[in-house]
Amino acid sequence: MPDSVNTPIACRPHNHNTCVDKAMAAAKSACQKAGARLTPTREQVLLLIWQSHKPLGAYDIIDQLSEQMRALGKRQKSIAPPTVYRALDFLQELGFIHRIASLNAFVGCSIHDSAHISQFLLCRDCGIAIEIASNTLNQAIYENASANGFSIDTETIEVSGSCARCRGDAPQ
Repeated sequence: MPDSVNTPIACRPHNHNTCVDKAMAAAKSACQKAGARLTPTREQVLLLIWQSHKPLGAYDIIDQLSEQMRALGKRQKSIAPPTVYRALDFLQELGFIHRIASLNAFVGCSIHDSAHISQFLLCRDCGIAIEIASNTLNQAIYENASANGFSIDTETIEVSGSCARCRGDAPQ
């Protein structure tokens, strides 16, 4: 049986509300320290992204926000794409979310306590994104870039495969 300590939290049974609560508390605290506003729209976008450990596209977010507005009986029954994109830019700039380029989608940052380079394991079966941090991998990339006279602007590593849960290896 696999060791649950070595299995990413996204692949093992857990109280997902704790993930969401931690992410929201960290975002509120970081905004307060930075003197930035976590507006209701930004907060709602972040909540939607943290609904699961699966990346969420901008238009999915727009659809869900618009549905929430209709359910509340608001006069404005849809939200404009630029509003959501501005919220996504803000959340990404402050490190609360990451963009998964290959999926053109966003996922909550599970390593929000320090600046880091994004590295993800993406399950092609269930769609989950597992954020990892490897200083060894980062160092190898920067050393190879330097050796080749290459200047890195951005770095996101995305690796596709199957998660432990989809393979049937995750603890129950």
